[in-house]
Amino acid sequence: MASPCEVLMEVDDKALAAEILQQVSEEAFRIEHKFSRYRDDNIIYQVNHADGKPVTIDDETARLLDFADELFRLSDGLFDITSGVLRRAWKFDGSDRLPTADNVSALLSIIGWQKVRWDMPQLTLLKGMEIDLGGIGKEYAVDRCVQIARSLTDKSVLVNFGGDLAVTAPRENNAFWAVGRLITGKDNAVSLFELRRGAIATSGNAHRYLLKDGIRYSHVLNPKTGWPVPDAPHTVSVAAPTCVEAGMMSTLAMLQGADARAFLETQEIDFWLD
Repeated sequence: MASPCEVLMEVDDKALAAEILQQVSEEAFRIEHKFSRYRDDNIIYQVNHADGKPVTIDDETARLLDFADELFRLSDGLFDITSGVLRRAWKFDGSDRLPTADNVSALLSIIGWQKVRWDMPQLTLLKGMEIDLGGIGKEYAVDRCVQIARSLTDKSVLVNFGGDLAVTAPRENNAFWAVGRLITGKDNAVSLFELRRGAIATSGNAHRYLLKDGIRYSHVLNPKTGWPVPDAPHTVSVAAPTCVEAGMMSTLAMLQGADARAFLETQEIDFWLD
């Protein structure tokens, strides 16, 4: 998951705790292996190296592609799983090294979900195009692992993959899971959530950005221009029944840039923004 991961449990039985951890770990590694773009032995590699030919997609991958298609339409094309190729131009390492306009514009011809032919079970990309499910994969993994833990115990279990997290059930005696959130630009101050049920997902640029001439360039990129979304919040956290739903809203809010707060206020959900 390219981030710290943990499983916290309100479980007294050591054997049960070990079984929960084992099954959750196996599922997390399964999802990472299947959908990571860094591997050369999975469905993502097959799609990205098909050289313009159709690839037959399994049911699980198809559901994620359908969800990505929905996000593409809801965001008016701003959430686009074909935009990962922009990493060839952008290196968000905190430096002041911006790509040239030519380097960015040269990639736009191989970006655009509308250029993809998705007719279940066949997916066909134009030659040179790629997909990257990193924008939804971690949240999906959290929800899958929560389902597994819930099938093994009725006690409260928290699954946290890199700050995207969800719980299986409320804790005993009306207790809660204390979840910290770093407040950007305030001397590393931390606010605390009281999480009793559901999920929280966070999107932000606290660690991935460029800074040049006093301007901070967010890693949240507009796939239509290839450049960072202007005036995007530093971080957006959203609470929702599932991690996928929370992640969807936090990501869509980031893509709204300066209009992130107005967007979230219309959704009737709990959110934190800075």
